[in-house]
Amino acid sequence: MSELIHTCYRVFDVERSVTFYEELGLVEMGRMNIRDEAINVFMGFEGDGPRLELTFNLGRKEPYEIGTGYGHVAITVEDLDAVLGKLSLAGIEPEKPPYTVSDGGSRLCFVQDPDGYRVELIEKSG
Repeated sequence: MSELIHTCYRVFDVERSVTFYEELGLVEMGRMNIRDEAINVFMGFEGDGPRLELTFNLGRKEPYEIGTGYGHVAITVEDLDAVLGKLSLAGIEPEKPPYTVSDGGSRLCFVQDPDGYRVELIEKSG
């Protein structure tokens, strides 16, 4: 049986990106040097394994272009307001205030990580 094991982002400042994803509840699960070319940082949620690979290419002088095809990744959070409060302390604000798509639906909003990748934060329903 096949399974999707991770998503990879190329990042410009690896420590800043790690800190951002830690604020969302992910933990660093490992680092791997790729010769003298890159560092891969594997992040995930406790008990789930590494699902996000942050690739930092050594010697990169400018940020990456994301392109028009990328949409977002979605992460569920227990308390959306608490997470947004922590992100705000790091200077990260939602694209617009939290909202619901349908009556009785989960609250959600979008933020951007330090490299401009969009992340949808969805509050878990009780």
